Amino acid sequence: MVHFMEHDMADIAAKPIIDFRTDPARYRHWRIEFDGPVAHLIMAVDPAGGLVPGYELKLNSYDLGVDIELHDAVQRLRFEHPEVGAVVLRSGHEAVFCAGANIRMLGQSSHAHKVNFCKFTNETRLSIEDASAYSGQTYLCAVKGSAAGGGYELALTAEHIMLIDDRKSSVSLPELPLLAVLPGTGGLTRVTDKRQVRRDLADVFCTAEEGVRGKKAVAWRLVDEVIAPSTWEATVAQRARDAAARTDRPADAKGIVLPLLERTIEDHMIRYPHVQVHCNARLRRAEILVAGPQEAVPENVAAAVALGADFWPLAMARALDDAILHLRTNEPELGLWVLRTQGDAQWLLAYDAFLEMHQNHWLMREIRHFIKRVFKRLDVTSRSIVALIEPGSCFAGTLAELVFAADRSAMFMGDGAMLTVGAANCGPYKMGNGLTRLETRFLGEKTTLEQVQNACGIALDAAAAASLGLVTFAYDQTDWADEIRIMLEERASFSPDSLTGMEANLRFPGPETMETRIFGRLTAWQNWIFQRPNAVGPQGALQRYGSGQQADFDRQRV
Repeated sequence: MVHFMEHDMADIAAKPIIDFRTDPARYRHWRIEFDGPVAHLIMAVDPAGGLVPGYELKLNSYDLGVDIELHDAVQRLRFEHPEVGAVVLRSGHEAVFCAGANIRMLGQSSHAHKVNFCKFTNETRLSIEDASAYSGQTYLCAVKGSAAGGGYELALTAEHIMLIDDRKSSVSLPELPLLAVLPGTGGLTRVTDKRQVRRDLADVFCTAEEGVRGKKAVAWRLVDEVIAPSTWEATVAQRARDAAARTDRPADAKGIVLPLLERTIEDHMIRYPHVQVHCNARLRRAEILVAGPQEAVPENVAAAVALGADFWPLAMARALDDAILHLRTNEPELGLWVLRTQGDAQWLLAYDAFLEMHQNHWLMREIRHFIKRVFKRLDVTSRSIVALIEPGSCFAGTLAELVFAADRSAMFMGDGAMLTVGAANCGPYKMGNGLTRLETRFLGEKTTLEQVQNACGIALDAAAAASLGLVTFAYDQTDWADEIRIMLEERASFSPDSLTGMEANLRFPGPETMETRIFGRLTAWQNWIFQRPNAVGPQGALQRYGSGQQADFDRQRV
Protein backbone atom coordinates (compact mmCIF):
# COMPACT_ATOMS: atom_id res chain seq x y z
CA MET A 1 0.00 0.00 0.00
CA VAL A 2 3.04 2.30 0.22
CA HIS A 3 4.65 3.58 -2.98
CA PHE A 4 6.97 6.46 -3.83
CA MET A 5 6.66 9.62 -5.88
CA GLU A 6 9.12 12.33 -6.80
CA HIS A 7 8.40 16.01 -6.19
CA ASP A 8 9.44 18.84 -8.46
CA MET A 9 11.75 20.36 -5.83
CA ALA A 10 15.22 18.86 -5.94
CA ASP A 11 15.76 19.25 -2.19
CA ILE A 12 12.77 17.06 -1.34
CA ALA A 13 13.60 13.36 -1.50
CA ALA A 14 11.18 10.63 -2.51
CA LYS A 15 8.77 9.84 0.29
CA PRO A 16 6.35 7.00 0.98
CA ILE A 17 2.75 7.74 0.13
CA ILE A 18 -0.52 6.21 1.27
CA ASP A 19 -2.42 4.51 -1.54
CA PHE A 20 -6.21 4.42 -1.24
CA ARG A 21 -6.59 1.92 -4.09
CA THR A 22 -7.21 -1.70 -3.14
CA ASP A 23 -9.40 -4.71 -3.94
CA PRO A 24 -10.61 -7.82 -2.09
CA ALA A 25 -7.59 -9.86 -3.17
CA ARG A 26 -5.44 -7.45 -1.15
CA TYR A 27 -7.60 -7.26 1.97
CA ARG A 28 -5.92 -8.16 5.25
CA HIS A 29 -8.62 -7.02 7.65
CA TRP A 30 -12.07 -7.63 6.16
CA ARG A 31 -13.92 -10.40 4.43
CA ILE A 32 -17.37 -10.55 2.84
CA GLU A 33 -19.64 -13.59 3.03
CA PHE A 34 -22.83 -13.83 1.03
CA ASP A 35 -26.11 -15.48 1.94
CA GLY A 36 -28.47 -14.72 -0.93
CA PRO A 37 -29.65 -11.11 -0.55
CA VAL A 38 -27.64 -10.68 2.67
CA ALA A 39 -23.94 -9.87 2.89
CA HIS A 40 -21.93 -10.22 6.08
CA LEU A 41 -19.10 -7.68 6.25
CA ILE A 42 -16.75 -9.22 8.78
CA MET A 43 -13.98 -7.33 10.56
CA ALA A 44 -11.05 -9.61 11.37
CA VAL A 45 -8.07 -7.28 11.71
CA ASP A 46 -4.61 -8.74 11.20
CA PRO A 47 -2.56 -7.48 14.20
CA ALA A 48 0.57 -7.42 12.05
CA GLY A 49 -1.12 -5.55 9.22
CA GLY A 50 -0.57 -1.96 10.30
CA LEU A 51 -0.18 0.65 7.60
CA VAL A 52 3.27 1.55 8.96
CA PRO A 53 5.57 -0.19 11.48
CA GLY A 54 5.49 0.58 15.18
CA TYR A 55 2.20 -0.82 16.48
CA GLU A 56 0.06 -3.94 16.52
CA LEU A 57 -3.62 -3.83 15.65
CA LYS A 58 -4.75 -5.82 18.66
CA LEU A 59 -8.37 -6.51 19.61
CA ASN A 60 -9.74 -5.60 16.18
CA SER A 61 -8.43 -2.06 16.54
CA TYR A 62 -7.93 -0.19 13.32
CA ASP A 63 -5.79 2.33 11.49
CA LEU A 64 -6.22 4.08 8.15
CA GLY A 65 -5.32 0.88 6.26
CA VAL A 66 -8.27 -0.94 7.83
CA ASP A 67 -10.60 1.91 6.88
CA ILE A 68 -9.30 1.99 3.30
CA GLU A 69 -10.40 -1.62 2.95
CA LEU A 70 -13.78 -0.86 4.54
CA HIS A 71 -14.35 2.01 2.12
CA ASP A 72 -13.50 -0.26 -0.80
CA ALA A 73 -15.81 -3.02 0.47
CA VAL A 74 -18.74 -0.62 0.85
CA GLN A 75 -18.22 0.64 -2.70
CA ARG A 76 -18.03 -2.88 -4.11
CA LEU A 77 -21.18 -4.00 -2.31
CA ARG A 78 -23.05 -1.09 -3.91
CA PHE A 79 -21.71 -1.53 -7.44
CA GLU A 80 -20.82 -5.20 -7.76
CA HIS A 81 -23.72 -6.76 -5.84
CA PRO A 82 -27.14 -5.37 -6.81
CA GLU A 83 -28.68 -8.56 -5.40
CA VAL A 84 -27.65 -7.57 -1.85
CA GLY A 85 -30.37 -5.73 0.06
CA ALA A 86 -28.90 -5.93 3.56
CA VAL A 87 -25.40 -5.89 5.01
CA VAL A 88 -24.54 -7.10 8.51
CA LEU A 89 -21.48 -5.57 10.15
CA ARG A 90 -19.92 -8.06 12.53
CA SER A 91 -16.63 -9.19 14.05
CA GLY A 92 -14.52 -12.15 13.04
CA HIS A 93 -13.19 -12.41 16.61
CA GLU A 94 -15.20 -14.13 19.30
CA ALA A 95 -14.34 -11.94 22.29
CA VAL A 96 -14.30 -8.44 20.82
CA PHE A 97 -16.33 -6.54 18.25
CA CYS A 98 -13.88 -3.67 17.73
CA ALA A 99 -11.62 -1.79 20.15
CA GLY A 100 -11.68 1.36 18.03
CA ALA A 101 -8.79 3.34 16.59
CA ASN A 102 -5.43 1.89 17.56
CA ILE A 103 -4.02 3.95 20.41
CA ARG A 104 -0.35 3.31 19.60
CA MET A 105 -1.00 4.45 16.05
CA LEU A 106 -2.62 7.66 17.31
CA GLY A 107 0.25 8.24 19.73
CA GLN A 108 2.92 8.10 17.03
CA SER A 109 1.00 9.81 14.21
CA SER A 110 1.40 13.43 13.21
CA HIS A 111 -1.46 15.80 13.94
CA ALA A 112 -2.26 16.10 10.23
CA HIS A 113 -2.44 12.32 9.84
CA LYS A 114 -4.77 11.95 12.82
CA VAL A 115 -7.18 14.57 11.48
CA ASN A 116 -7.13 13.19 7.92
CA PHE A 117 -7.65 9.70 9.33
CA CYS A 118 -10.72 10.87 11.27
CA LYS A 119 -12.05 12.73 8.23
CA PHE A 120 -11.73 9.75 5.88
CA THR A 121 -13.26 7.45 8.48
CA ASN A 122 -16.19 9.84 8.86
CA GLU A 123 -16.71 9.95 5.10
CA THR A 124 -16.68 6.16 4.88
CA ARG A 125 -19.23 5.84 7.67
CA LEU A 126 -21.45 8.46 6.08
CA SER A 127 -21.28 6.42 2.86
CA ILE A 128 -22.64 3.44 4.82
CA GLU A 129 -25.55 5.58 6.01
CA ASP A 130 -25.98 6.86 2.45
CA ALA A 131 -26.31 3.26 1.22
CA SER A 132 -29.04 2.56 3.76
CA ALA A 133 -30.88 5.80 2.94
CA TYR A 134 -30.67 5.88 -0.85
CA SER A 135 -29.48 2.59 -2.32
CA GLY A 136 -31.81 0.06 -0.76
CA GLN A 137 -28.83 -1.64 0.86
CA THR A 138 -29.61 -1.47 4.58
CA TYR A 139 -26.81 -1.89 7.11
CA LEU A 140 -27.34 -3.71 10.39
CA CYS A 141 -24.78 -4.35 13.11
CA ALA A 142 -24.36 -7.46 15.26
CA VAL A 143 -22.27 -6.58 18.32
CA LYS A 144 -20.72 -9.55 20.08
CA GLY A 145 -17.93 -8.60 22.47
CA SER A 146 -16.82 -5.11 23.36
CA ALA A 147 -17.58 -2.29 20.90
CA ALA A 148 -15.42 0.53 22.24
CA GLY A 149 -14.74 3.99 20.89
CA GLY A 150 -14.48 3.84 17.13
CA GLY A 151 -15.86 0.31 17.28
CA TYR A 152 -19.14 1.59 18.67
CA GLU A 153 -18.99 4.50 16.24
CA LEU A 154 -18.88 1.94 13.43
CA ALA A 155 -21.94 0.24 14.91
CA LEU A 156 -23.71 3.62 15.08
CA THR A 157 -23.69 3.86 11.28
CA ALA A 158 -26.11 0.93 11.08
CA GLU A 159 -29.87 1.35 10.94
CA HIS A 160 -30.38 -1.42 13.49
CA ILE A 161 -27.91 -2.42 16.24
CA MET A 162 -28.16 -5.83 17.91
CA LEU A 163 -26.21 -6.60 21.10
CA ILE A 164 -25.78 -10.10 22.46
CA ASP A 165 -26.92 -10.41 26.08
CA ASP A 166 -24.03 -12.48 27.40
CA ARG A 167 -23.08 -10.25 30.39
CA LYS A 168 -19.76 -9.43 28.69
CA SER A 169 -20.60 -7.62 25.48
CA SER A 170 -20.98 -3.85 25.77
CA VAL A 171 -20.86 -0.56 23.93
CA SER A 172 -18.74 2.37 25.08
CA LEU A 173 -17.16 5.68 24.11
CA PRO A 174 -14.22 5.78 26.56
CA GLU A 175 -12.03 8.33 24.74
CA LEU A 176 -12.53 11.09 27.30
CA PRO A 177 -11.61 9.17 30.48
CA LEU A 178 -8.88 7.06 28.86
CA LEU A 179 -7.24 9.26 26.22
CA ALA A 180 -8.24 12.88 26.96
CA VAL A 181 -9.70 13.23 23.46
CA LEU A 182 -13.20 12.96 21.98
CA PRO A 183 -14.80 10.33 19.74
CA GLY A 184 -13.34 11.63 16.51
CA THR A 185 -15.52 9.88 13.96
CA GLY A 186 -18.95 11.20 14.78
CA GLY A 187 -19.64 9.30 18.00
CA LEU A 188 -21.00 12.14 20.13
CA THR A 189 -23.06 13.51 17.25
CA ARG A 190 -24.64 10.18 16.34
CA VAL A 191 -25.42 9.39 19.97
CA THR A 192 -27.38 12.64 20.39
CA ASP A 193 -28.66 13.35 16.87
CA LYS A 194 -29.21 9.89 15.41
CA ARG A 195 -29.85 7.69 18.44
CA GLN A 196 -31.41 10.61 20.36
CA VAL A 197 -29.87 9.55 23.65
CA ARG A 198 -30.89 11.88 26.47
CA ARG A 199 -28.22 14.48 27.21
CA ASP A 200 -27.52 13.52 30.84
CA LEU A 201 -27.42 9.82 30.00
CA ALA A 202 -25.03 10.56 27.13
CA ASP A 203 -22.83 12.43 29.63
CA VAL A 204 -22.71 9.38 31.91
CA PHE A 205 -22.12 7.04 28.97
CA CYS A 206 -19.20 9.06 27.55
CA THR A 207 -17.39 9.24 30.89
CA ALA A 208 -17.76 5.55 31.85
CA GLU A 209 -14.80 3.43 30.75
CA GLU A 210 -16.74 0.19 31.17
CA GLY A 211 -19.62 1.24 28.91
CA VAL A 212 -23.17 -0.08 28.98
CA ARG A 213 -24.52 -3.56 28.35
CA GLY A 214 -27.74 -5.53 28.28
CA LYS A 215 -31.20 -4.05 28.75
CA LYS A 216 -29.79 -0.72 29.95
CA ALA A 217 -28.22 -0.23 26.49
CA VAL A 218 -31.69 -0.62 24.96
CA ALA A 219 -33.35 1.61 27.56
CA TRP A 220 -30.81 4.36 26.86
CA ARG A 221 -31.31 3.88 23.08
CA LEU A 222 -27.65 2.99 22.57
CA VAL A 223 -28.72 -0.20 20.75
CA ASP A 224 -32.04 -1.39 19.33
CA GLU A 225 -32.27 -4.81 20.92
CA VAL A 226 -30.43 -7.31 23.09
CA ILE A 227 -30.58 -10.94 22.09
CA ALA A 228 -30.02 -14.05 24.16
CA PRO A 229 -27.02 -16.19 23.15
CA SER A 230 -29.29 -19.15 22.44
CA THR A 231 -31.15 -17.28 19.70
CA TRP A 232 -28.34 -14.94 18.58
CA GLU A 233 -27.50 -16.32 15.12
CA ALA A 234 -31.10 -17.09 14.21
CA THR A 235 -32.29 -13.60 15.20
CA VAL A 236 -29.45 -11.81 13.40
CA ALA A 237 -30.21 -13.82 10.27
CA GLN A 238 -33.93 -13.06 10.50
CA ARG A 239 -33.39 -9.32 10.99
CA ALA A 240 -31.12 -9.27 7.95
CA ARG A 241 -33.61 -11.18 5.81
CA ASP A 242 -36.38 -8.82 6.87
CA ALA A 243 -34.29 -5.79 5.90
CA ALA A 244 -33.29 -7.34 2.58
CA ALA A 245 -36.95 -8.05 1.75
CA ARG A 246 -37.66 -4.31 1.81
CA THR A 247 -35.08 -3.42 -0.86
CA ASP A 248 -35.85 -2.19 -4.36
CA ARG A 249 -32.52 -3.46 -5.70
CA PRO A 250 -32.93 -5.97 -8.58
CA ALA A 251 -32.19 -9.49 -7.36
CA ASP A 252 -31.55 -10.75 -10.89
CA ALA A 253 -29.26 -7.94 -12.08
CA LYS A 254 -25.56 -8.44 -12.65
CA GLY A 255 -23.18 -6.02 -10.98
CA ILE A 256 -20.21 -4.32 -12.59
CA VAL A 257 -16.61 -4.96 -11.61
CA LEU A 258 -14.56 -2.10 -10.15
CA PRO A 259 -11.01 -2.86 -11.32
CA LEU A 260 -8.01 -1.35 -9.58
CA LEU A 261 -7.95 2.27 -10.68
CA GLU A 262 -5.35 3.12 -13.32
CA ARG A 263 -2.88 5.72 -12.10
CA THR A 264 0.66 6.77 -12.96
CA ILE A 265 2.86 9.01 -10.84
CA GLU A 266 5.99 10.43 -12.39
CA ASP A 267 7.94 13.53 -11.58
CA HIS A 268 5.32 16.05 -10.48
CA MET A 269 2.42 14.63 -12.52
CA ILE A 270 -0.37 12.25 -11.44
CA ARG A 271 -2.37 10.84 -14.34
CA TYR A 272 -5.66 8.94 -14.35
CA PRO A 273 -8.22 8.34 -17.06
CA HIS A 274 -10.05 11.70 -17.30
CA VAL A 275 -8.11 13.43 -14.50
CA GLN A 276 -4.62 14.90 -14.38
CA VAL A 277 -2.90 16.55 -11.42
CA HIS A 278 0.16 18.79 -11.51
CA CYS A 279 1.87 19.19 -8.11
CA ASN A 280 3.86 22.40 -7.75
CA ALA A 281 5.69 22.41 -4.42
CA ARG A 282 7.40 25.75 -5.14
CA LEU A 283 4.05 27.53 -5.54
CA ARG A 284 2.42 25.31 -2.89
CA ARG A 285 -0.47 24.34 -5.13
CA ALA A 286 -1.96 21.47 -7.10
CA GLU A 287 -3.63 22.01 -10.47
CA ILE A 288 -6.38 19.48 -11.16
CA LEU A 289 -7.61 19.07 -14.74
CA VAL A 290 -10.82 17.08 -15.27
CA ALA A 291 -11.58 15.97 -18.83
CA GLY A 292 -15.15 15.67 -20.06
CA PRO A 293 -16.40 12.66 -22.03
CA GLN A 294 -14.46 11.78 -25.15
CA GLU A 295 -17.28 9.76 -26.68
CA ALA A 296 -20.99 10.33 -27.22
CA VAL A 297 -23.43 9.05 -24.65
CA PRO A 298 -24.35 5.33 -24.99
CA GLU A 299 -27.50 4.49 -26.91
CA ASN A 300 -29.25 2.83 -23.99
CA VAL A 301 -28.82 1.58 -20.42
CA ALA A 302 -27.62 -1.84 -21.56
CA ALA A 303 -24.76 -0.20 -23.48
CA ALA A 304 -23.86 1.92 -20.45
CA VAL A 305 -23.88 -1.12 -18.17
CA ALA A 306 -21.68 -2.98 -20.65
CA LEU A 307 -19.07 -0.23 -20.32
CA GLY A 308 -18.94 -0.91 -16.57
CA ALA A 309 -16.28 1.11 -14.77
CA ASP A 310 -15.31 2.74 -18.10
CA PHE A 311 -18.66 4.56 -18.35
CA TRP A 312 -17.49 8.19 -18.25
CA PRO A 313 -19.38 9.52 -15.22
CA LEU A 314 -18.21 6.62 -13.05
CA ALA A 315 -14.66 6.58 -14.42
CA MET A 316 -14.28 10.33 -13.93
CA ALA A 317 -15.68 10.21 -10.40
CA ARG A 318 -13.41 7.32 -9.35
CA ALA A 319 -10.36 9.18 -10.64
CA LEU A 320 -11.31 12.49 -9.02
CA ASP A 321 -12.08 10.72 -5.74
CA ASP A 322 -8.64 9.12 -5.62
CA ALA A 323 -6.93 12.37 -6.60
CA ILE A 324 -8.66 14.21 -3.74
CA LEU A 325 -7.70 11.52 -1.22
CA HIS A 326 -4.13 11.33 -2.50
CA LEU A 327 -3.56 15.08 -2.33
CA ARG A 328 -5.32 15.48 0.98
CA THR A 329 -3.26 12.78 2.70
CA ASN A 330 0.09 12.81 0.91
CA GLU A 331 0.52 16.47 -0.08
CA PRO A 332 -0.41 18.50 3.02
CA GLU A 333 1.75 21.48 1.99
CA LEU A 334 -0.07 21.95 -1.32
CA GLY A 335 -2.66 24.18 0.31
CA LEU A 336 -4.21 25.59 -2.86
CA TRP A 337 -6.08 23.50 -5.43
CA VAL A 338 -6.81 25.00 -8.84
CA LEU A 339 -9.63 23.28 -10.74
CA ARG A 340 -9.80 23.27 -14.53
CA THR A 341 -11.82 21.28 -17.07
CA GLN A 342 -11.61 20.60 -20.79
CA GLY A 343 -13.92 18.98 -23.31
CA ASP A 344 -17.26 19.25 -25.05
CA ALA A 345 -19.94 20.72 -22.79
CA GLN A 346 -22.78 19.39 -24.95
CA TRP A 347 -21.54 15.83 -24.65
CA LEU A 348 -21.28 16.28 -20.89
CA LEU A 349 -24.85 17.60 -20.68
CA ALA A 350 -25.99 14.61 -22.75
CA TYR A 351 -24.48 12.29 -20.13
CA ASP A 352 -26.28 14.25 -17.41
CA ALA A 353 -29.55 13.88 -19.29
CA PHE A 354 -28.92 10.15 -19.67
CA LEU A 355 -28.37 9.73 -15.91
CA GLU A 356 -31.48 11.80 -15.21
CA MET A 357 -33.61 9.79 -17.64
CA HIS A 358 -32.50 6.49 -16.10
CA GLN A 359 -32.23 7.62 -12.48
CA ASN A 360 -34.36 4.71 -11.29
CA HIS A 361 -32.01 2.12 -12.75
CA TRP A 362 -29.98 0.72 -9.89
CA LEU A 363 -26.58 1.40 -11.50
CA MET A 364 -27.34 4.92 -12.72
CA ARG A 365 -28.63 5.68 -9.22
CA GLU A 366 -25.42 4.38 -7.66
CA ILE A 367 -23.29 6.45 -10.03
CA ARG A 368 -25.12 9.67 -9.18
CA HIS A 369 -24.85 9.01 -5.45
CA PHE A 370 -21.14 8.27 -5.85
CA ILE A 371 -20.56 11.54 -7.71
CA LYS A 372 -22.45 13.28 -4.91
CA ARG A 373 -20.10 11.79 -2.31
CA VAL A 374 -17.00 12.75 -4.31
CA PHE A 375 -18.10 16.38 -4.45
CA LYS A 376 -18.79 16.24 -0.71
CA ARG A 377 -15.11 15.36 -0.20
CA LEU A 378 -14.22 18.71 -1.77
CA ASP A 379 -16.57 20.52 0.58
CA VAL A 380 -14.81 19.22 3.70
CA THR A 381 -11.24 19.32 2.38
CA SER A 382 -8.99 21.78 4.22
CA ARG A 383 -7.54 23.26 1.06
CA SER A 384 -8.30 26.53 -0.67
CA ILE A 385 -10.13 25.73 -3.91
CA VAL A 386 -10.18 28.03 -6.95
CA ALA A 387 -11.94 27.21 -10.24
CA LEU A 388 -10.72 28.77 -13.49
CA ILE A 389 -13.14 28.90 -16.45
CA GLU A 390 -11.12 29.33 -19.63
CA PRO A 391 -11.52 28.74 -23.37
CA GLY A 392 -11.97 25.01 -23.95
CA SER A 393 -13.43 24.41 -20.48
CA CYS A 394 -16.49 22.22 -20.03
CA PHE A 395 -17.88 23.55 -16.77
CA ALA A 396 -21.41 22.41 -17.48
CA GLY A 397 -23.91 20.42 -15.44
CA THR A 398 -22.07 17.88 -13.31
CA LEU A 399 -18.68 19.55 -13.78
CA ALA A 400 -20.17 22.98 -13.06
CA GLU A 401 -20.48 21.68 -9.50
CA LEU A 402 -16.71 22.18 -9.26
CA VAL A 403 -17.22 25.92 -9.77
CA PHE A 404 -19.92 26.07 -7.13
CA ALA A 405 -17.84 24.00 -4.69
CA ALA A 406 -14.85 26.33 -5.06
CA ASP A 407 -14.07 29.09 -2.58
CA ARG A 408 -13.55 31.45 -5.51
CA SER A 409 -13.88 31.27 -9.28
CA ALA A 410 -12.60 33.37 -12.16
CA MET A 411 -13.88 33.37 -15.75
CA PHE A 412 -12.13 34.49 -18.91
CA MET A 413 -13.97 37.15 -20.91
CA GLY A 414 -13.54 35.97 -24.45
CA ASP A 415 -14.50 33.37 -27.04
CA GLY A 416 -14.69 29.77 -25.86
CA ALA A 417 -15.09 30.33 -22.11
CA MET A 418 -18.62 29.29 -21.16
CA LEU A 419 -20.45 28.12 -18.05
CA THR A 420 -23.67 26.14 -18.28
CA VAL A 421 -26.03 25.42 -15.41
CA GLY A 422 -27.78 22.08 -15.91
CA ALA A 423 -30.45 19.98 -14.25
CA ALA A 424 -27.66 18.19 -12.40
CA ASN A 425 -27.01 21.40 -10.45
CA CYS A 426 -30.57 21.54 -9.17
CA GLY A 427 -31.01 18.36 -7.18
CA PRO A 428 -28.94 15.18 -7.31
CA TYR A 429 -25.66 16.45 -5.83
CA LYS A 430 -26.72 17.92 -2.50
CA MET A 431 -24.20 19.04 0.08
CA GLY A 432 -23.99 17.86 3.66
CA ASN A 433 -26.38 20.66 4.68
CA GLY A 434 -29.14 19.12 2.59
CA LEU A 435 -29.07 21.93 0.00
CA THR A 436 -27.71 22.03 -3.52
CA ARG A 437 -24.61 24.13 -4.06
CA LEU A 438 -26.70 26.67 -5.95
CA GLU A 439 -29.18 26.89 -3.07
CA THR A 440 -26.26 27.29 -0.68
CA ARG A 441 -24.62 29.91 -2.89
CA PHE A 442 -27.79 31.98 -3.18
CA LEU A 443 -29.06 31.51 0.36
CA GLY A 444 -31.49 34.36 1.00
CA GLU A 445 -31.50 35.29 -2.72
CA LYS A 446 -34.62 33.51 -3.94
CA THR A 447 -35.05 35.76 -6.97
CA THR A 448 -31.45 35.24 -8.12
CA LEU A 449 -31.78 31.49 -7.67
CA GLU A 450 -34.91 31.49 -9.84
CA GLN A 451 -33.08 33.49 -12.52
CA VAL A 452 -30.23 30.99 -12.49
CA GLN A 453 -32.65 28.07 -12.75
CA ASN A 454 -34.40 29.79 -15.66
CA ALA A 455 -31.03 29.93 -17.44
CA CYS A 456 -30.65 26.17 -17.15
CA GLY A 457 -29.15 24.68 -20.31
CA ILE A 458 -27.95 28.02 -21.70
CA ALA A 459 -24.22 28.46 -22.28
CA LEU A 460 -23.31 31.67 -20.43
CA ASP A 461 -20.35 33.87 -21.25
CA ALA A 462 -18.37 35.67 -18.55
CA ALA A 463 -20.56 38.77 -18.49
CA ALA A 464 -23.77 36.76 -18.14
CA ALA A 465 -22.30 34.40 -15.54
CA ALA A 466 -20.95 37.30 -13.49
CA SER A 467 -24.25 39.20 -13.63
CA LEU A 468 -26.03 36.12 -12.22
CA GLY A 469 -23.45 35.74 -9.46
CA LEU A 470 -22.24 32.36 -10.72
CA VAL A 471 -18.56 33.39 -10.71
CA THR A 472 -16.49 35.58 -8.42
CA PHE A 473 -14.43 37.45 -11.03
CA ALA A 474 -14.47 37.98 -14.79
CA TYR A 475 -11.26 39.19 -16.48
CA ASP A 476 -10.48 40.04 -20.08
CA GLN A 477 -7.43 38.88 -21.98
CA THR A 478 -5.39 41.91 -20.92
CA ASP A 479 -5.85 41.31 -17.20
CA TRP A 480 -6.32 37.55 -17.00
CA ALA A 481 -2.75 36.33 -16.47
CA ASP A 482 -1.75 38.99 -13.94
CA GLU A 483 -4.99 38.88 -11.94
CA ILE A 484 -4.94 35.09 -11.68
CA ARG A 485 -1.27 35.08 -10.69
CA ILE A 486 -1.83 37.69 -7.97
CA MET A 487 -4.92 35.92 -6.62
CA LEU A 488 -3.19 32.54 -6.39
CA GLU A 489 0.04 33.90 -4.92
CA GLU A 490 -1.87 35.89 -2.31
CA ARG A 491 -3.92 32.85 -1.29
CA ALA A 492 -0.82 30.69 -0.93
CA SER A 493 0.79 33.31 1.33
CA PHE A 494 -1.91 33.24 4.04
CA SER A 495 -1.79 31.19 7.24
CA PRO A 496 -3.04 27.66 6.49
CA ASP A 497 -4.64 27.48 9.94
CA SER A 498 -6.61 30.66 9.42
CA LEU A 499 -7.70 29.57 5.95
CA THR A 500 -8.91 26.20 7.22
CA GLY A 501 -11.00 27.89 9.89
CA MET A 502 -12.41 30.47 7.51
CA GLU A 503 -13.26 27.99 4.76
CA ALA A 504 -14.86 25.50 7.13
CA ASN A 505 -17.12 28.26 8.43
CA LEU A 506 -18.05 29.75 5.05
CA ARG A 507 -18.74 26.59 3.07
CA PHE A 508 -21.82 25.45 4.99
CA PRO A 509 -24.33 28.26 5.46
CA GLY A 510 -27.94 27.34 5.97
CA PRO A 511 -29.43 24.50 8.01
CA GLU A 512 -27.37 22.32 10.30
CA THR A 513 -27.55 18.57 9.78
CA MET A 514 -25.96 15.63 11.52
CA GLU A 515 -23.37 15.57 8.73
CA THR A 516 -22.38 19.24 8.98
CA ARG A 517 -22.16 18.93 12.76
CA ILE A 518 -19.90 15.88 12.50
CA PHE A 519 -17.40 17.69 10.28
CA GLY A 520 -17.78 21.02 12.05
CA ARG A 521 -16.98 19.44 15.39
CA LEU A 522 -14.09 17.49 13.88
CA THR A 523 -12.60 20.65 12.35
CA ALA A 524 -13.00 22.73 15.49
CA TRP A 525 -13.02 20.65 18.66
CA GLN A 526 -11.23 17.44 17.78
CA ASN A 527 -8.64 19.35 15.75
CA TRP A 528 -7.94 21.54 18.78
CA ILE A 529 -7.98 18.78 21.40
CA PHE A 530 -5.62 16.62 19.34
CA GLN A 531 -2.98 19.34 19.69
CA ARG A 532 -3.32 19.95 23.42
CA PRO A 533 -0.60 18.66 25.80
CA ASN A 534 -3.26 16.94 27.89
CA ALA A 535 -3.71 14.52 25.00
CA VAL A 536 -0.45 14.44 23.04
CA GLY A 537 2.16 16.02 25.34
CA PRO A 538 4.96 13.95 26.95
CA GLN A 539 2.80 13.51 30.05
CA GLY A 540 -0.45 13.40 28.08
CA ALA A 541 -2.98 10.58 28.10
CA LEU A 542 -2.15 9.25 24.62
CA GLN A 543 1.55 8.99 25.46
CA ARG A 544 1.07 7.43 28.91
CA TYR A 545 -1.74 5.05 28.03
CA GLY A 546 -0.78 1.51 29.05
CA SER A 547 2.40 2.63 30.84
CA GLY A 548 0.95 2.44 34.36
CA GLN A 549 1.51 6.16 34.80
CA GLN A 550 -1.39 8.55 35.14
CA ALA A 551 -1.56 11.47 32.72
CA ASP A 552 -0.49 14.83 34.10
CA PHE A 553 -3.15 17.35 33.02
CA ASP A 554 -2.97 21.11 32.78
CA ARG A 555 -6.07 21.83 34.86
CA GLN A 556 -6.93 25.19 33.32
CA ARG A 557 -10.31 25.16 31.55
CA VAL A 558 -9.85 27.15 28.35
